Amino acid sequence: MFPKDLKERIKEKSYQLGFVLAGVTTPDPPLHYSTFERWLAQGHHGTMGYLATERSRLRRADPHEIMPECQSILVLATPYNAPLPLREGPGVRGQIASYAWGADYHEVLPARMEELLRFIEEQVGHSVKNRWYTDTGPILERDLAQRAGIGWIGKNTCLIHPKHGSYFLLSEILLDLPLSPDPPFATDHCGTCTRCIEACPTDCILPDRTIDATRCISYLTIELKDEIPVEIRDKIGNWVFGCDICQMVCPWNRFAGEGDPVFGQDNPAQPLHEEVSMSSQQFQQRFKGTPVKRAKRRGYLRNTAVGLGNTGDRHALPVLQKALHDEEPLVREHARWAINKINQREGVTLQTRTENNDEP
Repeated sequence: MFPKDLKERIKEKSYQLGFVLAGVTTPDPPLHYSTFERWLAQGHHGTMGYLATERSRLRRADPHEIMPECQSILVLATPYNAPLPLREGPGVRGQIASYAWGADYHEVLPARMEELLRFIEEQVGHSVKNRWYTDTGPILERDLAQRAGIGWIGKNTCLIHPKHGSYFLLSEILLDLPLSPDPPFATDHCGTCTRCIEACPTDCILPDRTIDATRCISYLTIELKDEIPVEIRDKIGNWVFGCDICQMVCPWNRFAGEGDPVFGQDNPAQPLHEEVSMSSQQFQQRFKGTPVKRAKRRGYLRNTAVGLGNTGDRHALPVLQKALHDEEPLVREHARWAINKINQREGVTLQTRTENNDEP
């Protein structure tokens, strides 16, 4: 093993780079891999088939399958701001998960990890083989983070730290360097609290600290590329990208501090009636360099149409009628649902299913 002070110097450098937490663990197989396998077997991953491939599962089961030379794993956490109340103004604004208010962490954190790696190599005097990820690799990062002492996996499946809450992003660096592991975070501080379970509008939180992704608003508004199931649409409210509800009600987030300003200070979504009529160019300009671009225009407008339907505001009908002529069938179908939703009070309905070349 390298001297313990090397690990402390690495941690101190990570704090200087904006990582609020840092811990080291071994590349041993994750303790909760069997939970992951059961989750897949039950189909709770939905359309995220990449999680269930044989190669992906082998690598998640053993970090050495990713990097045989790995001797230790450095786990890092970067804070983002907690959600704020929506600004008042004309029209209902859509809600975007607070991690996505600013720059895309997939583009921000790699540069910080690369700088940290350069520092590590300077300290040891030679190159160090490595692999790094930030929600991009086939590893069970919350499992590794708990084992590295970063926090515990809460009932809402988020990793929670007693002094920093859960508003942070995880990153991992696999190192060909024998750093001493930190003690795992052994205490479960959720206790008897069930606020997250009770607050979830779609009942997606499962008893074994996993979620049924097919019912999770974050999955439905980001990962799902097709139609949102009709029976869930009215439970989504005005969330147009991701969801923060289970974190917003968590008592431990009372202690969450300031987030990294690069990830944004305020919800960038505009009133829903403006969003649903965005052109492709407007979407690209508005969300370039942010996580929201992952939903693509068709997904984002699908979500905003659902949000408008859930407002029940008849003033939204003109823009929804216009959306019935959108180039994307997915947008047209959800606009049609929204119109029906708003008109239900008066018994006025449209055909709820849109064909590719239909007209109202």
